[in-house]
Amino acid sequence: MTVTISFAEGEAHLDWLALTDALAAGHQHPKAEVADVFLYQGDNTLLNRSAWVDGLGLAVKCATIFPGNKAHGKPAVGGAVNLFSGKDGTLEAILDFHLVTKWKTAGDSLLAARRLARPDSRNILIVGAGTVAQSLRAAYGAAFPDARFTVWNRSPAGAQALQQIWPDIAIADDLETAIRVADIVTVATMSTDPLIRGDWLQPGQHIDLIGAYRPDMREADDAVLQKGRIFVDSFETTLEHIGELKDPIARGAIGKNDVIADYYALDRFKRHDDKDITVFKNGGGAHLDLMTSRYILAACKPDPES
Repeated sequence: MTVTISFAEGEAHLDWLALTDALAAGHQHPKAEVADVFLYQGDNTLLNRSAWVDGLGLAVKCATIFPGNKAHGKPAVGGAVNLFSGKDGTLEAILDFHLVTKWKTAGDSLLAARRLARPDSRNILIVGAGTVAQSLRAAYGAAFPDARFTVWNRSPAGAQALQQIWPDIAIADDLETAIRVADIVTVATMSTDPLIRGDWLQPGQHIDLIGAYRPDMREADDAVLQKGRIFVDSFETTLEHIGELKDPIARGAIGKNDVIADYYALDRFKRHDDKDITVFKNGGGAHLDLMTSRYILAACKPDPES
């Protein structure tokens, strides 16, 4: 029987640390086969992201992007994730699109931080105050419960809005100053030009880059990548597709070999010492949607047949 999992139901049952454990376990399975399909009609888009992992099944994440909806008070993005059995192709679950996206995106970064950030990290800076920032505060708070959080945003109003949701977050006026004193810097913006400068980094920091997803997008300058030991969630979704790495590699600022590992070599996600600067690029991918969806189904419906 196909089950449907709403955003509210998922939120009531999920745990950030358990999700990262599930993502780690998912990468012990054979490598995922993934494919993306885009359809366009005017300004509107249908995006299908598909993944098949032996032992985890299949997932198709469908997203509709209708920018004109905003003018009518409707959400611009909608969709659902269809989760299928790998044994017989049965549709096991339909999951809320926003639920899967929220937990996949922040959980992806948290898995890296649990392995690369110093365990004694106490100052966490969130750069950007959008929807992703809200889930980053929740996710990082689960792994670093004693940490103090600060947000920097181009618009002070955006930072203040995040503070209304998370009153314990301080607001930084100057980005450079905030970065210099942070143990972890997690960045979720729509920037096309680098915001994070390598000259500002300090020994022992962990830099988590999330926002850039197109070839023309950068959140960190070349010096950040040159100073840090670089890791990614997936070679396939980052090196040739996202400007954060594609651009500096093409110009010779860094080489492909400077990217140490992706999640299929999690044993290499480690520090040499407390002075390492580690840099993680969160590129996403349909295989992570599949792993997240499988975790959500297990957490919400331990016995799907019941």
